[in-house]
Amino acid sequence: MRLSISHTTRYAYDQPVPYALQQLRVTPKSGHGQTVHNWTVTVEGGQKEASFEDQHHNIVDLISFAPGTTQIAVHCSGVVEVEENHGVIGQHGGYMPMWMFLRETDVTKAGPMVRKLVSGVYGEPGSLGWMHALSAAIHGAVAYETGRSEVGWTTEDVLSAGHGVCQDHAHVFIACCRHMGIPARYVSGYLMMNDRIEQEATHAWAEANVDGLGWVGFDVSNGISPDTRYVRAATGLDYAEAAPVSGTRFGTAGETLTVQVQVQQQ
Repeated sequence: MRLSISHTTRYAYDQPVPYALQQLRVTPKSGHGQTVHNWTVTVEGGQKEASFEDQHHNIVDLISFAPGTTQIAVHCSGVVEVEENHGVIGQHGGYMPMWMFLRETDVTKAGPMVRKLVSGVYGEPGSLGWMHALSAAIHGAVAYETGRSEVGWTTEDVLSAGHGVCQDHAHVFIACCRHMGIPARYVSGYLMMNDRIEQEATHAWAEANVDGLGWVGFDVSNGISPDTRYVRAATGLDYAEAAPVSGTRFGTAGETLTVQVQVQQQ
C-alpha cells in the first residue's frame, strides 16, 4: 500500500525565544517492508543545522531557532510504500547490542503492578502467542483515553491510573517484556486511520524480539500487529529516544503546541 503523509508541528511563544535547538525524528527509512519514495522536511522560523543517524539508525535532523523568534513550524511530507509482513520486522541489526533492549529506563521500570499483570498472562513467555496475550491483557487493564495522561508517566503510573494513550500502552508492554527477559523497544511513526484522514498526533507502538522471527511489532492500543497502514519512523528504548520532536530552549516564554497529521492511501 502506498501512503501519502503530511505532518506539521507548530510552536507559538508568548515572548521571543533567544535560543533553541530541536531534534527531529520524523523521517521514515527504507527497509523492513517499507520503501520511502520521497520525503521532505522544511522549517519556518529556523533552519536545519545538520542531519545524522543515531545509535538506533534513526534519521535525525537538528534544527535551530532564528534568534528572537515567536513562532516555528516544521513541515514534513512524503510517500511511503508498505508491504504486508504481519508486524514482522526481522533479525536485529545496527549499532545497539541486543542486551541494551533489556535495560530498564526511568519510565519502563517494572514495579508490583507490572509483575502482577505479567503473572496473569498465560502461555510460554517469549512466544508469539504469549506476546499477543500480553498485548490483550494491557489493552484490558489500560483504557485508551486522550487528554488524561502525562508525558512523564511511568508504567506503574499508567497501570495505577487505568487509562492512557498509545505511548503509555507501548511503555507498559516494553516494561513487561523486559521484566521477563525479552528484548523490547519503542516505535514512533504514522498510522492511516480507517475513519479519518486528519489526526492530532503521530502514533506509537512496541516491538519485541521473538525467537525465530526477530523483531515483531505489537500495537496494544488497536489490539493488532502493524499492517500496511503503519509507517515506522524511529525506534528507541522508550519515548525519549524515539520522540518525533525533542530539544531544549533558553528563556521563560510560554509555549503553545499544535500538531496536524494527515495519512491517506495514495
